[in-house]
Amino acid sequence: MDRGGYRPPPPGPGRGYFGRGGVESPGPAYPHLRPGRDRAEEARTPPPPFGPWGLEQRDFPRPLWERPPLSAGAERYPPPPPPPPQGQEAGRYHPCQEQPPPLPPHHLGLQPLEAGPQEQQQQQQRPFRDHPPPQHQPFPGRAAENGGPHRVDGPGPRQLHPADHGRGDPGGPGPSVAEARESILGVCRLTAELTALCRRLRQSVEDDAAWAETHREALELKEALEAELRPLTDAGYVAAVRRRLGRIETRRSRARRKKEELGLEGRERGERAAEREAGIDEWRAKRVRQVEEKKKERELKAAADSVLAEVRKKQADAKRILDILCALEKLRKLRKEAAARKAVHPPPSSDEIFQLHVEGLRKMIKKRSELYDAEERALRVMLEGEQEEERKRERENKLKKQREKLEEQQREVEFIMFGDPELPSNHPLRPFRQYYLQAEHSPHVLVQIRQEWDRYLVPEDHPDGSFVPHGWVFPVPPSHDTWATALGQSESW
Repeated sequence: MDRGGYRPPPPGPGRGYFGRGGVESPGPAYPHLRPGRDRAEEARTPPPPFGPWGLEQRDFPRPLWERPPLSAGAERYPPPPPPPPQGQEAGRYHPCQEQPPPLPPHHLGLQPLEAGPQEQQQQQQRPFRDHPPPQHQPFPGRAAENGGPHRVDGPGPRQLHPADHGRGDPGGPGPSVAEARESILGVCRLTAELTALCRRLRQSVEDDAAWAETHREALELKEALEAELRPLTDAGYVAAVRRRLGRIETRRSRARRKKEELGLEGRERGERAAEREAGIDEWRAKRVRQVEEKKKERELKAAADSVLAEVRKKQADAKRILDILCALEKLRKLRKEAAARKAVHPPPSSDEIFQLHVEGLRKMIKKRSELYDAEERALRVMLEGEQEEERKRERENKLKKQREKLEEQQREVEFIMFGDPELPSNHPLRPFRQYYLQAEHSPHVLVQIRQEWDRYLVPEDHPDGSFVPHGWVFPVPPSHDTWATALGQSESW
């Protein structure tokens, strides 16, 4: 329940301001009100400066009819139409005019209708439409009689006029864009309907009854259209709606810009992730190649070792065969001596045949030994080459690591001295860095910089430059007396 508005209390004998039958019954706290007093006299009588509890009048909310108007479009009901001028002849006016005069009943062949009981009851229920309520002070209710706090039950100003909510109230939240849109659409709809009624009026000129009915509908529609147009023609209301639209557009543009920034950040994040994935894939492929190369090297080394072991085994077998042949020769010689002691002498042809077989075996074993030696030398050379390549690779890796370490240290030193080399495009130091590092990309700039530095490496009498001074550079004497006076004053300071 709103406590700041006005609402008549419920009927009851001796309860509140109005009695059961609508007769005024003043309470004990209002001695200036008496029965039978009319409203005009009440309005002329000033209210007491203090309320029934000794509070000042400013502690109570002002009545709605005493408050200043909210805006030009905040009126609840339109003003009554002005009476037609005297002597003007009633005729058929277009509904789009300012205010057509009413038609007399005898013109349409109709009798004036009296207000029925339902309409009279509706008129009684709207006492504030044509006449303002009386000036009075808040009165104590049942809670005040019991010693409780004062409470006035009734609708507030926004509840009395719900259509005026947000239409020019400087303290309110402001008009709604949706309400303004609905009002504009309603105006367009009413305009279209009024245009259709005007067309019907032009078409039903001959039929008086149809013309009168259409004219009445057009007047009602015109009043509704004026009521809808009243807030839209208010400069304050339109300015408030435009401000609300500006805030909405600003909020939408901010959200759109934030969305674009988020999208850009997402794309940059995706690009960084793709670069990181590409780097990871490259590093993985590199590691796979290194592992495969090492695996091949191990396989080749194992194969070479196995071949070398087999060659060495064959060389050992050949050497063992030669030893066996020498042992056979010694054995034959010993058996031959034993047979000679027993007076048994073998024929000389057997010795020749034995020597031929032994020499053939020795030649064959010698050839095989030479072949095995060649294979061993080739395998040794291959293994030594692989070992040399491995040692060279290790040295290169070591030098690369040292170079990377030195470059990292150099980058750290440059970062400490000159800042981050990866400056963004809008950084204020980027032009200076580009100026000082342009010699790395342009040979003409490099030649120009070297020429500027070479000017200080020439003799003193050279016309193109002078050397760097070895001592302090003293200022030249002043060339003007005024300048000498200024220098003297600065030295005295």
